[in-house]
Amino acid sequence: MAGTILCGLIGAGIQGSRTPRMHEQEAAAQGLQYDYRKFDLDKLKVGVEALPELLTKAERAGYTGLNITYPCKQAVLPLLHDLSEEARAIGAVNTVLLKHGKRIGYNTDCTGFAAGFRRTLADVKIERAVQLGAGGAGAAVARAAIVELGIKQLTIFDVDPAKSMQLAAKLGPQATHGENLSAAMAEAGGLIHCTPTGMAKLPGLPLPATLLRTVHWVAEIVYVPLETELLRVARSKGCRTADGSGMAVFQAAGAFKLFTGLEPDVERMFRHFESGKTF
Repeated sequence: MAGTILCGLIGAGIQGSRTPRMHEQEAAAQGLQYDYRKFDLDKLKVGVEALPELLTKAERAGYTGLNITYPCKQAVLPLLHDLSEEARAIGAVNTVLLKHGKRIGYNTDCTGFAAGFRRTLADVKIERAVQLGAGGAGAAVARAAIVELGIKQLTIFDVDPAKSMQLAAKLGPQATHGENLSAAMAEAGGLIHCTPTGMAKLPGLPLPATLLRTVHWVAEIVYVPLETELLRVARSKGCRTADGSGMAVFQAAGAFKLFTGLEPDVERMFRHFESGKTF
């Protein structure tokens, strides 16, 4: 593959993202020239309304593709020409391939979460689980929980009940919109966390600590910081936990393959992630 592959990440508060380093280090190991840049909405002092301009800018600069993160995974949909089957089913995109004048949306979060879950929590009971968050990442993770992992009953909560209702309806009989978090947690074997709470800029717990019990497993998707308040409290109660590194690395590996056409070395990408460096 000749020339430099130019890629980027669009999202808010992404200065601590390890995705750029994972991509560039994996590319270097495969002998590629690869430049991965960040479009941080917070740093640019803009919101999702800037997406059309940022996409156009990337196209004009010759970008191969873009990763899309919070809060743009659903807002980007109307700006794309086509969607992969999985992205269409999920209703959210985390990877955009810019090819032949077209913007094609993909979602590597779904398989990324499932692969990360299996890596750390392969032997836990998954009959019933509670999920917090029904946004772009939450939609992908909920599909992974049911379709990829086989969770039989997923109860979804969101600060906007309309979102959790809509997502549950889309997923079918295995998913329900949650109304009583305390009751749902009492019946669940585990908790999946898909809200921004716990990120460096939004510290805190997404639910009362008293609802977590030793019998629960907890799967987190936030990875900046890697140990969120939720994981710290869960571990103090003896819960089995999975931090956000699994989804972060596996989704990046999926995007890398789309951008380059090459198979990434996932274990090598984990080592890059675990080095803890950004830029």
